[in-house]
Amino acid sequence: MILSGQEIRQNLGKRIVIDPFDEANLNPNSYNMTLHSELLTYGEVVLDMKQQNRVRRLVIPEEGLVLNPSQLYLGRTAEYTETHELVPMIEGRSSVGRLGLFVHVTAGFGDVGFCGYWTLEIFAVQPVRIYPHVPICQIFYHQIHGDYTEYCSDKYQNARDIQPSLLYRELNPDAEREDPQLKLRFGTEPPSVQGDEGQRS
Repeated sequence: MILSGQEIRQNLGKRIVIDPFDEANLNPNSYNMTLHSELLTYGEVVLDMKQQNRVRRLVIPEEGLVLNPSQLYLGRTAEYTETHELVPMIEGRSSVGRLGLFVHVTAGFGDVGFCGYWTLEIFAVQPVRIYPHVPICQIFYHQIHGDYTEYCSDKYQNARDIQPSLLYRELNPDAEREDPQLKLRFGTEPPSVQGDEGQRS
């Protein structure tokens, strides 16, 4: 069973946290979430499942950024969420999909207990200009039946930033566990992000 918009509102601060929350983004049975102003792209020609892959950070300017086909972009929601006793899921908005923009290539299914910002796997069918803070996806909630244990993975739980794949930790436990985001711009540290109103300390 999917929660209605009214149920989402009634559960805010209880089983559901959406921060910041904007009543205008509440739908009949979902909530629109917006795109943060930064993206990551991989710096490797061939991505390796068993190794860390270098990434670099892009800033989406107010005048927009054109996404190119055949390029995977990792973004994140501007909203921090927590979900307890429910299963969260995200879907791209149909208006965005009709521009040929996929916003979660395979990972729209969340886990009960997930806390953090949602990383988005963004892929454009053709060149498309995107803008920061646009409503890009929607979160909705399923009830869960039976005994369960809340999600507590050390990979993606409590995500504070865009999270590249950490699959290498499963396939190659001896791989260096350094955060690949420290290798942004191919070896230089990224500038600190200032003024992130949705970020929690």
